Amino acid sequence: MTEISRRELLSSAILGAAAGTIPVAAQGAAPCANDEKTPSKTWRRGIEGQRQADLGDGTFLNPIVAGDHADPTILKDGDDYYMTFSSFDAYPGVVIWHSRDLVNWQPVVAALTKPIGSVWACELIKHKGRYYIYIPARWPDRKSTYVIHADNIRGPWSDPIDLDLPGHIDPGHVVGEDGKRYLFLSGGDRVRLTDDGLKTDGPVEHVYDPWRYPEDWVVEGFAPEGPKVMRHGQYFYMITAVGGTAGPPTGHMVIVARSRSIHGPWENDPANPIVRTHSAKEKWWSRGHATLVEGPAGDWWMVYHGYENGFWTLGRQTLLDPVEWTKDGWFGAKGGDLSQPIAKPAQGKPSPNGMPLSDDFSSNRFGVLWGFYNPGPNEMSRVQYQAKALRVTGKGSQPNDCSPMSFITPDTAYRVTVDIELEGDAQAGLLLFYSKRLYCGLGFDARGLTMHRYGLERRGKMPPGVERRLHLQIENDRHIVTIRHSLDGKQWKKYDVQMEVSGYHHNVAGDFLSLRPALYVAGQGAAVFRDMRYEALEDSAKS
Repeated sequence: MTEISRRELLSSAILGAAAGTIPVAAQGAAPCANDEKTPSKTWRRGIEGQRQADLGDGTFLNPIVAGDHADPTILKDGDDYYMTFSSFDAYPGVVIWHSRDLVNWQPVVAALTKPIGSVWACELIKHKGRYYIYIPARWPDRKSTYVIHADNIRGPWSDPIDLDLPGHIDPGHVVGEDGKRYLFLSGGDRVRLTDDGLKTDGPVEHVYDPWRYPEDWVVEGFAPEGPKVMRHGQYFYMITAVGGTAGPPTGHMVIVARSRSIHGPWENDPANPIVRTHSAKEKWWSRGHATLVEGPAGDWWMVYHGYENGFWTLGRQTLLDPVEWTKDGWFGAKGGDLSQPIAKPAQGKPSPNGMPLSDDFSSNRFGVLWGFYNPGPNEMSRVQYQAKALRVTGKGSQPNDCSPMSFITPDTAYRVTVDIELEGDAQAGLLLFYSKRLYCGLGFDARGLTMHRYGLERRGKMPPGVERRLHLQIENDRHIVTIRHSLDGKQWKKYDVQMEVSGYHHNVAGDFLSLRPALYVAGQGAAVFRDMRYEALEDSAKS
């Protein structure tokens, strides 16, 4: 592993591609994906035309996990890598993904099946042969941090254990030089854990005052969060996010501090922030919440999240940035603004990428694909698998109170089609769903159609020939939504209202979620869903 000076790193890897290093874009001064002078780069297309980071020529183009995969926490376990993300209001949740090269990722299991609230910024670790996930979660009237554990990464995972930490989020686990286990928490705080990692062992204490950015920088707020702590050489390193995770594109950033002891004192990196979005013209906004990880060849990388320029609706996506250690014991990011291809980590082993988002309902894909929004304690009791069909009983009266089932989309343009048959006095349909306040789409019941827009409903007449069964299609082409319906799934009729949904995101409605294709069933009765198909539309990287 090469070590260079801090000055060399800043002047070569950040301000221009260093001789003998990978061809990455320069940070700050580099042209971004929107610069007319920069040749547009595009992703490869994988399953169903989905965006794929691996370009097939020894390079990759971020994101490595597209779509709403915020707050990545990564574990190197021998030759394998595992990563999970904030799952927020979707259950089953805390889906664990697997890779062997840090670029190609595939989901393997949903570790959390018991609702504990909206899940934020977990920590996945392995300690003495056992896997742990520390999970901050909140109900409207209760928030805390929980822990689940397993002897096999693929489960079964334990039920959540409440650590009774109501005042913090974003735990980061580390073992100190004293052999004790600690969780570092938001705001520069820390709590010691018992040796089994399943209880706290003492009070929360304040141990670090994070580095502050200049007063005139355009940020959302200070918000120190996401501390990830690791030991490397003679130092413990703490990587923290400040600046707020949404708001202005230039807000979120990555800072670093180090200490020779887990008990401090902590010294801030003089080059802070080591990652920041400098301009709204860049390809990736609000980059932060980083974790350092060793690559297959012993080199180093950071994973963190960012919003794609113009697509708050996709949520925060997972990015991979090469790292170089310096002679003075710090490290710096080399990937610039991440708008250009980067050489893949050396010596990575072949690894599957992605999964089909289409579902013929021949097997249970809840957790890995589907998740209920804001579910009750026994939401899966509504679900019954039939012969290539999914029967879901109704709940509530409209999408805002019936816990729609949705999935994450990785693409800026896509089409979703589904066959729906009604039973009893139910209303069912196909949506683009952000939250109970913002969604759009089309549903139907025995009395006619219901158009959903802005989270509001408008009744309409039933198309001629429709009784209890209707094929629906929703197309989101870079925020322009077109809806179609069909009696046979072959001849389609365009609905007479189109919609623009670029404002269906956190900076409008809060909650840190993403706009997702969703199925819903409300009212008394049930709906049977068949043959749900997903198709990514033409490449949209040239934006």
